[in-house]
Amino acid sequence: MSPVAVTSPVTIVGVDCATDSTRVGLALGEWRNGCVSVQRFQICGRRPPAEIIVEWIAARDRPLLLALDAPLGWPAPLGETLASHAAGDEIAVSANAMFRRDTDRFVHQTLGKMRLEVGADRIARTALAALKLVGELSRGLELPLPLAWNPRELAIVSAIEVYPAASLIAHRIRVTGYKKPADVVARKEIASALHDHLNLPSDVTALTTHADALDAVVCLLAAKDFLSSNAVPPTDLTRAKKEGWIWCAPKSS
Repeated sequence: MSPVAVTSPVTIVGVDCATDSTRVGLALGEWRNGCVSVQRFQICGRRPPAEIIVEWIAARDRPLLLALDAPLGWPAPLGETLASHAAGDEIAVSANAMFRRDTDRFVHQTLGKMRLEVGADRIARTALAALKLVGELSRGLELPLPLAWNPRELAIVSAIEVYPAASLIAHRIRVTGYKKPADVVARKEIASALHDHLNLPSDVTALTTHADALDAVVCLLAAKDFLSSNAVPPTDLTRAKKEGWIWCAPKSS
């Protein structure tokens, strides 16, 4: 598929992934000339996420970038080691090498935040749910849905992996204490800070009510950083294409 120039307006969809599709948060925005206008956000509820996204973008004739809050790959040593392993055999690979990806280590080293280990934690189920969503969208749109690696060249539809906690830290926005239903004040603080980076609608009630919707909007911030060439790329692209890569900005000064 021929790439398109990133100078075009780009439709972006932030997805706060979850194993329970009723808890998936979605946000729709448009990237244009380095700015992002947030158009809508919601929790999926009883409607399948793929159905909502296809409905949102059905009439659009511009590139679409999905920003997914979930690991989209597994550590390379994990697959390489287990492919030839037999039950009871010793494994001469460290746990950190087996269960953490290069991108997880990079985010921890630069931002001080370690993503849950897709090789060892229940987040692997969220990763499977995210990849299933990618497949459903590809079939619903009748288009391939590859990962994007160059912000200057995009397929008509593509996706990136993001991590809201990393993006919040990078932009020096509060990153803790906002997930519980009662944490309304913290969510209001984060939503207020996002006004400095995104053009938000006047009514942000859903963001202060639902942490999943708020995280979906933060995914749009990560997409903005990627499209604006403000996100740090992988140094080992071959490894990243195997394991996945978290696109986030460096920590602001």
